[in-house]
Amino acid sequence: MINRLCVIGVGLIGGSLCRALRQAEAVQSIVGCGRNTAQLQRALELGVIDSYETDIATAVSDADVVVVAVPVGAMQKVFAAIKGHLKPGAVLTDVGSAKGSVVLAAREAFGGDEACFVPGHPIAGTEKSGVEASFAELFNDQRVILTPLEATDPMATQVVHKLWQATGAEVISLTVEHHDEVLAATSHLPHVIAYALVDTLARMHERREMFQFAAGGFRDFTRIASSDPQMWHDICLANKDALLDMIRRFSTDLAELASAIENEDSETIKTTFSRAKQARDQYC
Repeated sequence: MINRLCVIGVGLIGGSLCRALRQAEAVQSIVGCGRNTAQLQRALELGVIDSYETDIATAVSDADVVVVAVPVGAMQKVFAAIKGHLKPGAVLTDVGSAKGSVVLAAREAFGGDEACFVPGHPIAGTEKSGVEASFAELFNDQRVILTPLEATDPMATQVVHKLWQATGAEVISLTVEHHDEVLAATSHLPHVIAYALVDTLARMHERREMFQFAAGGFRDFTRIASSDPQMWHDICLANKDALLDMIRRFSTDLAELASAIENEDSETIKTTFSRAKQARDQYC
């Protein structure tokens, strides 16, 4: 049981975490924090939080666990506001999709004193955003990756591990570098491709007809292009190196496939498609 939880950023992820922990009876009281008073008031009305503060220092001062659920581009500013205001023994974690930049922001803010900090990332979400889109079952049977640092207190890691287990998630640990490489390939690149494809079609002269006749496969494939642009802008820049490596790899493979189609190289086309289907069926 967490006596007092503070969630900074009560949107889809932060709000769903609050709902899940409340449903699991794993938290006694929840204080939300953010800049948007209307959003915080709505979270209060929905029963997602018990109270709210707009001042970060005040919000975290009495919390046992603090979860930072803001876009990765805002992490450094939030960490700087938290510094010096956590009570002894409090645990700090985050939900950022790119861990390298978050860890760097934490080190710059806390000056090497990161014993209480457990970087984390729930591999869950939808294309919707805001507290009204949150729901308690978001993390059921989903994975949460923790990337504890050498300086992280093992007890703090255990607290965060149990917190996410209470939501129904499977919790695993990776290094910061491995996390960012994996997520660049499996999450960040697909979002970039979806955004790029929809943008290409939207800028075509026949765009109305293009979208009018789009089938279910197109809608399924491009659903993630309805995600929050600011959040994904931040993620792209935060995980730039690993993402660029994956974009280059994919661009090379796509160019080779285009060449095969141009040259009517049936063998290469069928081999590529068959290999992809086999991998998709086996791993997904």
